[in-house]
Amino acid sequence: MALFNKALASIGIGNAKVDTKLEKAKYTAGDVIRGIVEVKGGNVAQDVDSIYVAVMTTYERETDDRKVTDEAVVIKEKLNEPFTINAGETREFPLEMTLPHETPVTKGKTRVWVATGLDIKQAVDPSDKDFIEVQPTVMAEEVLDGVRSLGFRLREVECQHARLTSYPFVQEFEFVPVTGAYAGKLDELEVTFLQQSKDEVNVLLQVDKRARGLGGFLSEAMGTDETNVRLRIKRQELSQVRSKLDETIRRFA
Repeated sequence: MALFNKALASIGIGNAKVDTKLEKAKYTAGDVIRGIVEVKGGNVAQDVDSIYVAVMTTYERETDDRKVTDEAVVIKEKLNEPFTINAGETREFPLEMTLPHETPVTKGKTRVWVATGLDIKQAVDPSDKDFIEVQPTVMAEEVLDGVRSLGFRLREVECQHARLTSYPFVQEFEFVPVTGAYAGKLDELEVTFLQQSKDEVNVLLQVDKRARGLGGFLSEAMGTDETNVRLRIKRQELSQVRSKLDETIRRFA
């Protein structure tokens, strides 16, 4: 019977199970995630090489002229050294990991989850998936509020494939002007947070001018109507965010 149970466990039947119980489901980028990882033994004793916990998200990329969705690891940590979980035994392991400041915000199409897994040799690795809500950092929220205050409305948020960044993606916030000085002048404004910390944020603004006249239509057709500009904003400059955004956008509108 023991051999039979081992054979079943090797294909995932009667195998050990893992369940992550988070302290809460709503976080701000930069917060500490706390909780308990519960491992329950199956029908037979099994050697667990490690418990891993990862914060995951998805992003879009283009391949062969079509869009595909990929998964990306935001942060991944190993919780323990190898151990044996006996049949019917329950063990608990404390979880504490810090969400990077660049963790995507769960707006629009963006989803973020905590993935937990057990590495068990010669068996199907048990796993668990817990979706969480992630809010912008204080500095990021100030930038987004500054854009809104200039008459822009958030239209779409999504993670897109990117190179030469810390992650294989960046999160883009796409705004359209609906009131104020930029209504009728811009088609859209894209805001991307390239790097963040508790003390500063690096922002990429893509200013997309509305076509006006033949020259404007030609520029739009050639893709030269878009201007990319970087801004570095420090915590002590938060009170000046709106004016700094306005000054920058106005130069290229």
